[in-house]
Amino acid sequence: MGCLISTKGRYALRIMIDLAGNGQGSYVPLKEMAERQDISLKYLESIMPNLIKSGLVSASQGRGGGYALSRPAEEYSIGEILKAAEGDLIPVACLADGYVCPRADSCRTLPVWKKLDGIIGDYLDRVPLSELLTEEETI
Repeated sequence: MGCLISTKGRYALRIMIDLAGNGQGSYVPLKEMAERQDISLKYLESIMPNLIKSGLVSASQGRGGGYALSRPAEEYSIGEILKAAEGDLIPVACLADGYVCPRADSCRTLPVWKKLDGIIGDYLDRVPLSELLTEEETI
């Protein structure tokens, strides 16, 4: 069974929560996050370039270096974090950019998939990262 959100997306979200818990501008070594989150360092090293390239985190090298949020936690949406890690968050392959379905003109299910895609995207874009910092279920 395929999943909309892969391990990469889930781990990226955990890393962003970890960084948010340390406050904006506080650089955290990747090794510390890997230990706290129980995620392999090597796997985190494959996730961080996407988060940096998307401008979600900044990196600092040397003593006291590591990774930090680029802006306050309340200014991030879960949707933008997952998109940075995953790329597309489409529920079905036929909605992928560049995909041309020969049945699109007569497909009776396409409107359902488009609406589902919109609902998922709207929801994830409305949930701020800061909301995941509390233990209470508010979402």
